[in-house]
Amino acid sequence: MLEVSALESRYGRIPALKGIDLAVRAGELVALVGANGAGKTTLLRALSGVQRVSGGRVRYEGADITNAPPERRVRLGIVQVPEGRQVFGPLSVEDNLRLGGYTRRAAESASTLERVYAMFPVLRQRRQAPAGTLSGGQQQMLAISRALMARPRLLLLDEPSMGLAPRLVEEIFACVQGLRAADTAIFLVDQNARAALAIADRGYVLETGRIVLAGSGAELLADASVQAAYLGL
Repeated sequence: MLEVSALESRYGRIPALKGIDLAVRAGELVALVGANGAGKTTLLRALSGVQRVSGGRVRYEGADITNAPPERRVRLGIVQVPEGRQVFGPLSVEDNLRLGGYTRRAAESASTLERVYAMFPVLRQRRQAPAGTLSGGQQQMLAISRALMARPRLLLLDEPSMGLAPRLVEEIFACVQGLRAADTAIFLVDQNARAALAIADRGYVLETGRIVLAGSGAELLADASVQAAYLGL
């Protein structure tokens, strides 16, 4: 579904991504782990079209989208859940969701809205509340649901467990697994390397803008260097 070849990006003269090669297959959950500042968010932003690339190629379902604008990528089915949730605080929960579905027909948006309310009943209960009044966990549910309103085929998830209590982390990762079971391909970035790799089909390790390890989720969990660097073992 997604093929990234020799991808590069920079901030001014400073290189942030240095020849990234990776792939995500249809219906697959792929995790990306790495330390703060490794370039994980930059990579997701490059895939969603928000961050400009300076070299390499991004292909989606066989088509070159390296220079495609973000809005076209959304219409193609690539949708990002940003780090830090970034909900529209003054707007109601339901208005946030409807904004997520702006590229879809009214009938599609209505059916998808019911789907996300079934997935996260608390959002239905608080649908008229300003999004900024939700708890951190509820805002994360809203951010994921807002992305689902666009009916993504490839979901880019940036740090969904950040700042959440352990019980809520389990709930969010259970939701992610459910999306994968529904044939949505997922590219997941999370500081919780153990939880991310535990549910991943495959994973990559990013260090200072380069992919240094790749393998199945189980293989990376068992790798001594990953255990020492990211799992505290």
